[in-house]
Amino acid sequence: MKIVLASNNRGKLAELGAMLAPLGVELVRQAELGIPEAEEPFRTFVENALAKARHASRLSGLPALADDAGLCVDAFGGLPGVDTAFYATQFGYAKGDDNNVKALLAQMATQDNRRAALVSTLVAVRSADDPEPLIAAGRVVGEITRAPVGNNGFGFDPVMYLPAFGQTFAQLPTEVKNANSHRGKATRLMMQLMREQWLQV
Repeated sequence: MKIVLASNNRGKLAELGAMLAPLGVELVRQAELGIPEAEEPFRTFVENALAKARHASRLSGLPALADDAGLCVDAFGGLPGVDTAFYATQFGYAKGDDNNVKALLAQMATQDNRRAALVSTLVAVRSADDPEPLIAAGRVVGEITRAPVGNNGFGFDPVMYLPAFGQTFAQLPTEVKNANSHRGKATRLMMQLMREQWLQV
């Protein structure tokens, strides 16, 4: 089954593609089909993911999968949340993973409460008007480090310390990260939903 991924993030494509491979699902990035990014006007991960999935499905004619993910920092009342991808731009930096990390560490420099959660919400639709979207969420709680550690992964992986492992996500081998990450948890649930409702496998 070919599914369009409503994201242009190569890191997400690699992670999700590897995890969904056992289902025989082929993920295609929307950019490869000439589909522009969707508007994300909502304040919750699930609403934005649904908007992105419907947009990609409408313009491709294919089933679509969207991921809306972000960092929710306790000291900031759950922010940046849905604004995570653009976090750095609020502080005069250009958009990008490295700048997001720089901006976050600068804003948290005086914070003792380092607790934060990485959240991933996946939404899949069979068509743009699918009345029964599949929704799967995953969440991992950890602590924000004072400096980046490790070079595996992307996004906030180098500053998300996991007490259970004594390491950041960026220090973990890919298979361990995928098994324990917010996106890994959401993807396993999504695979179960796809098997039960779409594939009858």
